[in-house]
Amino acid sequence: MREKGQDGHWAVLGMDRAQKLRDLAAWYRKFAERAGNPAIWDARLRTAEELEKKAGLLEQGRESRLVREVRTGDMSSLKTKGTALISGASSGIGAVYADRLAKRGYDLILVTRNRSRLAALAGRLESETGRSIETIPADLNDEVDLGLVETTLRTNATITLLVNNAGVGATAPLLESDIEKMDEMIRLNVGALTRLTYAAVLGFVARGGGTIINIASSVAISPETLNGVYGGSKAFVLALSLSLHHELARKGVRVQAVLPGATATEFWHIAGLPVSSLRSGNMMSAADLVDAALAGLDQGEIVTIPSLPDKAEWDAFETARRAMSGKLSNATPAARYGIEHSNQPEL
Repeated sequence: MREKGQDGHWAVLGMDRAQKLRDLAAWYRKFAERAGNPAIWDARLRTAEELEKKAGLLEQGRESRLVREVRTGDMSSLKTKGTALISGASSGIGAVYADRLAKRGYDLILVTRNRSRLAALAGRLESETGRSIETIPADLNDEVDLGLVETTLRTNATITLLVNNAGVGATAPLLESDIEKMDEMIRLNVGALTRLTYAAVLGFVARGGGTIINIASSVAISPETLNGVYGGSKAFVLALSLSLHHELARKGVRVQAVLPGATATEFWHIAGLPVSSLRSGNMMSAADLVDAALAGLDQGEIVTIPSLPDKAEWDAFETARRAMSGKLSNATPAARYGIEHSNQPEL
């Protein structure tokens, strides 16, 4: 690296980034040493080696993108908004979020089970955007894998945004469903999402800021649609998001719940309902969905329903809900039940 003038400034920046990469690599090596799962051991060591290689290139001044920007004085693309961790990132909605957030200036940590897709997406985005893209191959229904992602959220202070996108769905009625599959769905859609959220907000609150985007579903407010357990799991995501907004907004943490309608992703195939059986006029592309959701985030929405034509309808729904919430506890039953009020002392 050059050591004078503007180039000298970028040399310092490169060395600083190199040290951060080496620190992160050391953490991955430490985790690998504790891992009881050989696959996790190998994956973490590979990640550590990749980080150390990048750090070496930065220290030697041979990272082509950095050298090019040093020579041209183009500093804009090296600025970062922090790191976004995206679960379920290899395809569909998650992959579009990865693309859009990288182009908005975020470095990325991508989490998903599909290793080949994850590697391909990371390589493409790193090449196209120049952002730092890390990957964590993980099954969030696996205790060890989930723990790895939780630890990343707790310990990586560069993370400023969490996108909870990982989830599965179902379309069959409850009586026609496999209860073991329903249990897996609850553990992923509810359990894993809650644990990742908790891991992230600890650091966000401590650092005075951060954003959580929870991908729910329109079935959260339309439980008669699709499978009731799936709808219940997404109603949980909506309720958690509203509660977190109430609890954390004054601590600098933003929370957005996104409620997609029918979206053209692999969701339908996995859930057992061919896309061909759905009306195409009701099906939104994943790209349009994510772009609308991010526009909603920019506009300060807490709940974003990309398909809903008139936001006033949601506002009226929410206003009625909040007005009713003040009437849900009372010492006497409502008169319509015809119950004589008991004057017995409280226990």
